[in-house]
Amino acid sequence: MAGADSVEKLEDVIVRSAEQIAGQIRTAKEAISTVIFGQDRVIENTLVTILSGGHALLIGVPGLAKTKLVETLGITLGLDTKRIQFTPDLMPSDILGAEVLDESSTGKRSFRFIAGPVFAQLLMADEINRASPRTQSALLQAMQEQHITVAGARHDLPKPFHVLATQNPLEQEGTYPLPEAQLDRFLMEIDVDYPDREAERRILFETTGAEETLAKAAMNAELLLSAQRLVRRLPVGDSVVDAILSLVRAARPNPEGEKLIAWGPGPRASQALMLAVRARALLDGRLAPSIDDVLDLAEPVLKHRMALTFTARAEGRTIPDVIKQLKTRIA
Repeated sequence: MAGADSVEKLEDVIVRSAEQIAGQIRTAKEAISTVIFGQDRVIENTLVTILSGGHALLIGVPGLAKTKLVETLGITLGLDTKRIQFTPDLMPSDILGAEVLDESSTGKRSFRFIAGPVFAQLLMADEINRASPRTQSALLQAMQEQHITVAGARHDLPKPFHVLATQNPLEQEGTYPLPEAQLDRFLMEIDVDYPDREAERRILFETTGAEETLAKAAMNAELLLSAQRLVRRLPVGDSVVDAILSLVRAARPNPEGEKLIAWGPGPRASQALMLAVRARALLDGRLAPSIDDVLDLAEPVLKHRMALTFTARAEGRTIPDVIKQLKTRIA
């Protein structure tokens, strides 16, 4: 009986924590929406990524408030935010930091580490594909390992640590496409589309007047870390787990079916989807995810982890089209 009571008490604690944190997260989402208009899906998926403890790749043409979104997220979530504009001549030390030689008043010399902009809780990597592969790989270790190594010494990054990277889908001349290994480190690829007419009308009035709406803090880093821990404790039903496994495994090359997929997602995609559906449930104030969460998050979690065969591309098939076809099997 004592064991059953302790389990019941633990469930009560999780329920109370979930209700409290979900309310604060919704407040943060509403605060972001007062500054960023017409991008509700982008805001939601970005918050889901951060609640899952991951990184996101924002894809969109210039002028769609990607930089403004990251800045607003930093203020609203109470995170230390920094921005790096990636260029072809950007060196790893420009991101990570470097050791400099100091000389004291007594003439003693020693090396001192000067931290780079990667030491932030929320890092915006603007046009990440414009940097050389060497610089991209320096950021990759930080994203995956949560620490960097300079001159053989390890330096831990602050917690939480999230990278929101942007790419311009139009101008690809002189860029270095991200390798598959680095793309896989992004929990989601989020497409930032044009706002609808009413949202753009609101943008005109809200941003060109004498006063502009400013973001307000709604959370802090400690609360965000608590929310991330809670996400990992939310229960997931067997039907949702089976849907995740079926979808991710169907997105791999399948000799028995249509030969559309050249290579597909690995187990990291299953992990990402498992965390994302929990985070989405918490964001909606629910204590457990549903199959609808799996279907809604399938595309942003899977599409940057797949490639189509030449035959599929020649037939005009696209990755979103193939994912939509795969989702019909578990709907």
